[in-house]
Amino acid sequence: MSAHLTYTLQLADNALILGHRISEWCGHGPILEQDIAITNISLDHIGQARSLYQHAAGLFNQLSVEEKEAYTSSEQIKELVKQGKELTEDDLPYFRDVWDYRNVLLVEQPNGNWADTIARSFFYDVFYYLYYELLQKSTDTQLASIAEKSLKEVAYHRRWSSEWVIRLGDGTEESHEKMQDAVNNIWAYTGELFNMSEAETTMLSEGISIDTAELKTNWTEYVRQILEEATLTIPEDEFMHKGGKQTRHSEYLGFILTELQYVQRAYPGMEW
Repeated sequence: MSAHLTYTLQLADNALILGHRISEWCGHGPILEQDIAITNISLDHIGQARSLYQHAAGLFNQLSVEEKEAYTSSEQIKELVKQGKELTEDDLPYFRDVWDYRNVLLVEQPNGNWADTIARSFFYDVFYYLYYELLQKSTDTQLASIAEKSLKEVAYHRRWSSEWVIRLGDGTEESHEKMQDAVNNIWAYTGELFNMSEAETTMLSEGISIDTAELKTNWTEYVRQILEEATLTIPEDEFMHKGGKQTRHSEYLGFILTELQYVQRAYPGMEW
């Protein structure tokens, strides 16, 4: 059960952190149309996160009291467990600490300029389009339903970020240079997407997760096609950052959670 919970939280944390990162562009987009577009994409990611956290909360509530207390290092969640309360979709994102988060390092990287944001979204969108396609066949029917519902959104995300990669890469000399720099900088964070965590491997044997190795060829082919059309080159450096799935994060996640969790931690239990 704990591996099932951990796997679900990986998916939820990825969606939440990227959604939060992208939301920082609200009101700052290069033009009004794209400001609205990227804000809606942020809401899509957060909506996916909400569904996944609902499912994760249900899995957590099925654990014994001892398993619940052993699973988390969060004192706030431990206190809720002692009080006999069941967790909700809000408790997991707001009360877990940075060392409990299992998102990949890619999604917590700073927005940087517009090209940096596009590169980060592009690599993520291509991966998750392929991922949700296969997750629809998960034996966890709730995850399969979330994947099916999210696939239409992710298909749009992939098309949107792909078009921007081409527009910037095959645009002016300045936009080409910035897009190539962004691809070079973000590339080293893409490898972790394909590294199976222990929870993913365990759930694969039960037909719940998917084998990310199956995605690598199609992901690489699509990325290469778009970068070639954008007159951009794939970096040759094979070094890849990793550790997010094992709760080892960059310095950026702490700042994200400080902002994300402030109100709930300052005024716990507040309701609208």
